[in-house]
Parts: sequence; structure tokens; C-alpha cells
Amino acid sequence: MVGCGAVTEVKSGPAFSMAQGSTLAAVASRDARAARDYATRHGVPTVFSDVEDLISADEVDAVYIATPPASHMELALKVARAGKPCCVEKPMALDYRECQAVVEAFAERGLPLFVSYYRRSLPRFLKVKEWLSQGAIGRVRDVHWHLVKPPSPRDLDSKPNWRTDPDLAPGGYFSDLASHGLDLLQFLLGDIEAAKGFATNTQGLYRAPDAVSACWRFESGALGSGSWNFGGHHREDEVRIIGAEGSIAFSVFDERPLRLRAGTDERSVFIDNPVNIQVHHVENMIRHLQAGVPHPSQGASAAKTNRVMSEILGY
Repeated sequence: MVGCGAVTEVKSGPAFSMAQGSTLAAVASRDARAARDYATRHGVPTVFSDVEDLISADEVDAVYIATPPASHMELALKVARAGKPCCVEKPMALDYRECQAVVEAFAERGLPLFVSYYRRSLPRFLKVKEWLSQGAIGRVRDVHWHLVKPPSPRDLDSKPNWRTDPDLAPGGYFSDLASHGLDLLQFLLGDIEAAKGFATNTQGLYRAPDAVSACWRFESGALGSGSWNFGGHHREDEVRIIGAEGSIAFSVFDERPLRLRAGTDERSVFIDNPVNIQVHHVENMIRHLQAGVPHPSQGASAAKTNRVMSEILGY
């Protein structure tokens, strides 16, 4: 594992040791002290002070890149040259061009490339996909996602944060958070073929956009729209999928019930997320590597999500 930031503490790092057939063998970070501390607390046997030493180490079979997006392409290309499978945190890279370069590098060597859009592996969203596959709401006509998040104390204090630095995350929180939902919607409803949007900064707390609005068209012909505001008064998070015969509503980030309405049929289903939320994602990587069962989140699909974000942000 390269990087040992917040996402690795509970969401991902422990999952690599919990899943049968996987062990977190080594960690490296630009902050050597943080890497040693992480290894001690999580029982990781080896700490590398140099990332390239970790990538080339005999005891390392595959590499998980858990750094901010600006370094994803450089590190992933090093893993490809070393001939090892790789999992990259989301968003996959800074832009679609970088994603394409990474996808091509792994394809040329016949190496698996995964991206941490772990919602594609979560049981609660597999239930939504099941409803859609069964035709529970008929043909999908329209989708809308609305996300509001108040500014954090870190935002208000103007403290350094890669998520609000456009050099590290061009869309700010949109790059970090909206990427999850846009990828999930393509998993549930098929690829988005065209998108447009507007992005602006309304608060002046940081340089990245803090409000984005967009519309898009799926290859199926269904339309979609979204609005994301990171300076609101209170939190909101809801997706509504409207079909010819009903609707489905759910939250991308909040653990709330899934709601299905179709004629006289109204259901509310609550499915817990695992504490180590990437564990199903890791288990699917192991199945891909050991049994050839295709993982739901690979480089090619993740690159499409970056393309959609680029079209929305206009870069």
C-alpha cells in the first residue's frame, strides 16, 4: 500500500487483511514516520522508505495506491512497469487523458487494473441493481442526484486540504465525492454518453469550485441531472430514479433505507454497510485474480467516470 491517509485507517487498509486470500504485506508513504506509525497500529510487517522499493519487492504481489489523485498516474505507471496488478484510489487520475494512459499501460502488459469505486460491490447498491434488472420500475426515464454538504471546520479555517486544491483535485469536493455517485449511476444504468455542466465558487474559502450543476444523457436514452453544493446549511443526499412504472430513491453516502415505489408496491429496505467498507471490493479483486471473475470496477469503467467529470467541469 502506497499512502496511509484517512481512507486507509478503517475503510480500506484493514480490508486487505480481513479478506480471505489477502494480506497487507507492506506500506510506504512520503511521511516515513506516518508509515511506521500506521504499520505498528495495523500490524503491517514491512515499511519501505522508498515507493519504488515497495513496488519491486518480492513479497509484494499487487499494489494499492492510496494517495491524492495528482500522484495516481505516476505511481500506477511504475506498478505497470513492475508487472504487477494495481488498485488505484478514486478518482482514478486528474483527468481523462491521464486515465487513458494508465489503462493503456496495464492493457499492453495484460495486467489487472482496479479502481476503488467500492460502491459497485456493496450489497445495498446491488439490491438497487437487482430491482432495475428485474424491471421493477419499468424503463428508466430520468435520474436526479442532489448532494448538499456544509463547509467543514477545516474549510472555514482555510487549512490545507488536497480535496479543495484544484491542482490536486480539479473539481474540489466534486472530484472527491461526486465521482462516487456518477460512477455508481453508470454501474446501475449504463454509460453516460454526453454531459454538460457549470461549476463556480460561491464561498471564497478555497480555490476549487464549491457548487456544480450538470445534466447528462445515458446511452439508453434516459436523462440525468445533478446538483452538488458544498456550502449549504445542512446535509442532503438523495438519488431518485424515475421509471415508466415507478421510482427508486436512495442515498449515495448516508446509510438510509432504499425506497421502491411501483404501483401499489411500496418497499423500504435497509442494508447495512460493513464497518470496513471496502471489504467486498477487496474480496472481488481476489476473485478476479484467483478465479477470473470480472471485478465490477476496473480501469476502463473508472476512466469513463473521469471523462464525464471532465465534460461537466469543462476541462
